[in-house]
Amino acid sequence: MFNNLSYRYKTPLSLSMVILFTASIVSATLIVQAYQDTQKDLIWNALNLGKVLARTIRPFLLHDDLWQAYETINIPFDQANEAESPTRLAIVLDAQNRIYVSTNPSQFPVLGKLSETKSEYAVLEHRIAARSEKPFTIENVDPHQIFMVIPILADDKTPLGTLILSYSKSILLQRFYHTVEQVAIVTFAVIAILLPFGWYLGKRMTKPLIHLAECMGRIGHELPADIQCDLHFSRDEIGFLGGRFKIMLNELREKQVLERRMLASERLAAIGRLTAGIAHEINNPLGGMLNAINTFNRHGNPDLLTSKTISLIGRGLLQIKQTVAALLIEAKLENHALTPQDIEDARTLIMEDVNKKQISLNWRNEIDEPLPLPSTQVRQILLNLLLNAVKATREHGHLDCQITKELDKFKLAVKNDGDYIKPEKMEHLFEPFSGSGSEGHGLGLWITYQLVQQMNGQIEVESQPDQTTFTITLPIE
Repeated sequence: MFNNLSYRYKTPLSLSMVILFTASIVSATLIVQAYQDTQKDLIWNALNLGKVLARTIRPFLLHDDLWQAYETINIPFDQANEAESPTRLAIVLDAQNRIYVSTNPSQFPVLGKLSETKSEYAVLEHRIAARSEKPFTIENVDPHQIFMVIPILADDKTPLGTLILSYSKSILLQRFYHTVEQVAIVTFAVIAILLPFGWYLGKRMTKPLIHLAECMGRIGHELPADIQCDLHFSRDEIGFLGGRFKIMLNELREKQVLERRMLASERLAAIGRLTAGIAHEINNPLGGMLNAINTFNRHGNPDLLTSKTISLIGRGLLQIKQTVAALLIEAKLENHALTPQDIEDARTLIMEDVNKKQISLNWRNEIDEPLPLPSTQVRQILLNLLLNAVKATREHGHLDCQITKELDKFKLAVKNDGDYIKPEKMEHLFEPFSGSGSEGHGLGLWITYQLVQQMNGQIEVESQPDQTTFTITLPIE
């Protein structure tokens, strides 16, 4: 289940678990260390007390002053808290390991054996019989008591007896519980601070990755051109993925543009073949009808009404012939090279329409020498684009035309500030009879496209509100 969680939850939870685990380990370590330190402190204090008592009792053992020894070992317990005094015990053994005096005479009678008072004390008695000259502790005799054994030695190190101090482990536990309480308070305070910070840090760390995943999830459901993602860029792995995703997205956009161009080219080619076939089929009977009218006009003797009717039919047939001829674009490239004057002629032809709409024309012609391009076709392309741009430009609008030569390419760009071309219309822009205006039949761009294709050129259209640009690029051989 945890593996199926989103990283927006998985990372903060993981950090929180690490914080809790670390806090638990540190707290457990501190608690164990506190228990050991408390135990060492208790033993150290008890042994120091035992050493002082042992030096104090030594003269009483030498002079066999039982009463003074009894009062001496009771002094520390008389000064202790009432809650602690019942839990402590002091026993003095003589050189023969017999009970010499104790703080509890009723349980440990004089001259008695430790093993006689309690069977568990046999281990303690056995350890004391080993006659160690250094103090030591014993914890395995009684599960509730800790015994500190301090030898009582004469000046010449002769054993005079043994002092036994017994402390209840409850004293150690009381101090230990107090330490545990303090450690727990500090631990909870640290966790209360670190958990929100860890959650915030985890969310912040995974935010770029989540945003990248959301962007990748849009691929296949939205067009690449519509996907806009403000990705995190850095030198870490997420930044690297973001950079690669941006490259992939750009490639998908280019692929989408190429696919659209290919579909448009295939559709236009199919339409061209269809219209050419239809045009040829129309031309055959159309030519026969025009020849018949010409023959009738030459050799016939029609009356006035018939002449008017025949003339009207002839003009209609000629209009049909011109329309059909526009659909039959054939590349009959002439030898006349394109000159700067040819380009200026196109400017002259549109100036009347430009002045009529009071359009501001920005004309820049950088061609200053003849170019090996068919002048008739290039003039027709330029004139078609300029006439369409003049029609699209509003009154008092702006029209920009730039003709340049870049290395081995002839480039023509026409811009206007008219209404932009909608995407759904852009796909059928170069198809015949696709014009949406009230004037014309929509063949101007169709003819322009066919001429550009015949000259192995490229035509591009960019349209946005208040600016539409047609760019023609023709190779110069």
